[in-house]
Amino acid sequence: MRSVADTEPRIRSYEDETVRELNERYHHLTVEERIDQLYKDFDPARVMLTSSFAATSALFLHLFSRMAPHQKVFFIDTGFHFPETLEYKKLLTDLYALDVVDIRAEAWKHELTAKEQWYKKDPDFCCSINKVEPLDEVKKNYEVWASGLMSWQSDHRATLDIFEQRGGILKFYPLIDVTMEQREAYIREHNLPFHPLVAKGYSSIGCTHCTAPGNDRSGRWNNSPKTECGLHL
Repeated sequence: MRSVADTEPRIRSYEDETVRELNERYHHLTVEERIDQLYKDFDPARVMLTSSFAATSALFLHLFSRMAPHQKVFFIDTGFHFPETLEYKKLLTDLYALDVVDIRAEAWKHELTAKEQWYKKDPDFCCSINKVEPLDEVKKNYEVWASGLMSWQSDHRATLDIFEQRGGILKFYPLIDVTMEQREAYIREHNLPFHPLVAKGYSSIGCTHCTAPGNDRSGRWNNSPKTECGLHL
């Protein structure tokens, strides 16, 4: 796999059979072993990692800081984050010595979404401008995208496997089959800090206008069928 990556600027397509083989090979591995194996199977320079520094990002970032300490972490600064999220981001960045790179929408586009309050009128469009488009520019330079999705978080995420090909990139979810109980046990064992809003009833945390207290992702885009910002669709 590495040899193929070395001969092309970026692998943009995998055969379904290749993705199935990857999933079969990684299923029996522990989360730590999956992360370690990823950097053996793929060029580390072509691995993109994102974090929202939300409810329990500490688990995901703690693992990668130990297994791949030189990995860059991309943070999408939507301009609408809770102050607590930005504080949590600084805490984890310092705690794990993370190399965090902020990405954001063009200023005029973000200002338009704020002025027109697109988060109320058309949240899909607001997410597209402030999240999806900025990351699409970064994705062009990578082959694999690692993120911390877990199957119990939503119906959509329950359909995902460790690897999937989506949006022109191979996506890697090393935590996808980690249960809520396993997550909480890991956090307790390693004494990891929760996002400060968790104590106030927030289980999933996004932008201020579109997040309310609630279990799992029920507090996201409250009173709306929307459950994903579009990054993982």
